[in-house]
Amino acid sequence: MKLYNSLSHEKEEFKTYEPGKVSMYTCGPTVYHFAHIGNLRSYIMEDVLEKALRWEGYEVKRVMNITDVGHLSSDADTGEDKMLKGARREHKTVLEIAQFYTDAFFDDCKKLNIKYPDVVQPATGMIDSYIKVITKLMDTGYAYFAGGNVYFDTSKLKKYYVFNDHDVEALEVGVRDSVEEDPNKRNKNDFVLWFTKSKFEDQALKWDSPWGVGYPGWHIECSCISMKFLGEHLDLHCGGIDNAFPHHTNEIAQSESYLGHPWCSHWFHVHHLNTASGKMSKSKGEFLTVSLLEEKGYDPLVYRLFCLQSHYRKALTFSWENLDNAAAAYDKLVRRIAALSREGTADAAAQGPWRTQFREVLDNDLNTSLAVTALYDVLKADLSDADKRALIGDFDRVLGLELLEHAAALSEGEKAAPAGEDAGEIENLIAQRAQAKKDKNWAEADRIRDALKARGIELIDTKEGTTWKKA
Repeated sequence: MKLYNSLSHEKEEFKTYEPGKVSMYTCGPTVYHFAHIGNLRSYIMEDVLEKALRWEGYEVKRVMNITDVGHLSSDADTGEDKMLKGARREHKTVLEIAQFYTDAFFDDCKKLNIKYPDVVQPATGMIDSYIKVITKLMDTGYAYFAGGNVYFDTSKLKKYYVFNDHDVEALEVGVRDSVEEDPNKRNKNDFVLWFTKSKFEDQALKWDSPWGVGYPGWHIECSCISMKFLGEHLDLHCGGIDNAFPHHTNEIAQSESYLGHPWCSHWFHVHHLNTASGKMSKSKGEFLTVSLLEEKGYDPLVYRLFCLQSHYRKALTFSWENLDNAAAAYDKLVRRIAALSREGTADAAAQGPWRTQFREVLDNDLNTSLAVTALYDVLKADLSDADKRALIGDFDRVLGLELLEHAAALSEGEKAAPAGEDAGEIENLIAQRAQAKKDKNWAEADRIRDALKARGIELIDTKEGTTWKKA
């Protein structure tokens, strides 16, 4: 497999520290609000990468943090703590907010068929580790105490801007948030490892430390969580491209200064989901969630397919028209699979060339667009239906679109048509109801449901879609 490495700015052969095993770290959410679908694009693509590695025979251990403390609103480690902001908004404690939105995040992941990580670690559970690492950084001269806070001294590094393909002006401290410079810093790029003083005085979560009662900075958590569960050598670190600076840059700085050797060999960054007005973000109010997609009548897996149709290193533009196109493609794909016979015996030898083709597109920097195309190629190929079903099921172990499951649900729904009923007509009415729900025309949606019920047809709404049976 060749993957683009953000650190070297080249596609490289993916190699691991221990043969056959992958240590994989993915930056988790800051759980102060619902994840929007732009956030979730990164998790979808990381999930595909993990499943591709497993499909190719690697033993993968994936670790994810949950940021439930210490993530401030700007790159300069100033501004309002996002967790405290969420607690104030909803009149709950920070820990109540964290638990609610952690559960909501993983509910969204389940709907999108994103595998649960092998290890999930909340930041609040690692305070002793942060203190241990910061203490060593202080002892070795990489950190200093000023104005009540502990800062990492970036002037001690030979190279700080390790992801230097970014616009240097855009990397200026705080430029994205229009914040004031912290006067306690020796250098403009220094960042906080531990706070005892900050812009606000009512931080809810604080702990004792050698430097006073306080709380950790955002960046230290990922370094410590990764090192605890994955060791001193990390094979693969993933995240959104907006985390490359400052978060991942600061992770490298503190981790390698602590360890005394290179830390992570490969960096995988997923690019933004944009709207017509630019990058999707909560701060701009462009706040599309999985639940909102469902309310409009879309299966969340349609959004997964929408993401797979573009390369992870290209910005992806969201529009309802584009999502409608993905929904139509998904529906046609499922219907074609549902039409395949379930009889016959598969021939592994006949499937071999198609598996080779699929692996080649995965190995070419995780080309998910061509991987989806491989599904259509199989359906058009001169293969038995048994071979087609076997290949689609195998490829879907990576793509995660639950194609065979949806096809089976569709087939069962059609078989359940009461005597004398036209299955095509019923499916058309179900489609009209889905459109009515999407348009928030609840009266029309209820009318169609009641009309079908009067004909002895019961509708069953599931995450796989709407099926029906004789009432």
